Amino acid sequence: MTKTTLVLGASLKTNRYSNIAINRLVQANHSVVAFGLTEGKVNGVQIDTELLPYEDVDTVTLYLSPKHQKAYYDYILSLNPKRVIFNPGTENPEFYKILRENNIQFEVACTLVLLATEQY
Repeated sequence: MTKTTLVLGASLKTNRYSNIAINRLVQANHSVVAFGLTEGKVNGVQIDTELLPYEDVDTVTLYLSPKHQKAYYDYILSLNPKRVIFNPGTENPEFYKILRENNIQFEVACTLVLLATEQY
């Protein structure tokens, strides 16, 4: 079984990078869970609108601007992921510090590029 990725800020809109990321993660046979403001499915992945206590989340990939991330700090920490990916536009030094203090790795990177270059 592959490690689970949470796409935080998932969108049903096919032109959004979070949507593309879900599709590419599924194509690469990664286990994916997703949270967004609108419920629906992307390539068989349910976008939840409630913060669920997902288990064994390895990676959280962020598609939320820094000002919207603050509301999710405690939630992300509660999942105890191994890493958090800050996609372009989501960079957040305040959250980097919190993650460091909680021994959670983070990367300022693009999930799509990591997948395309087999570095995910």
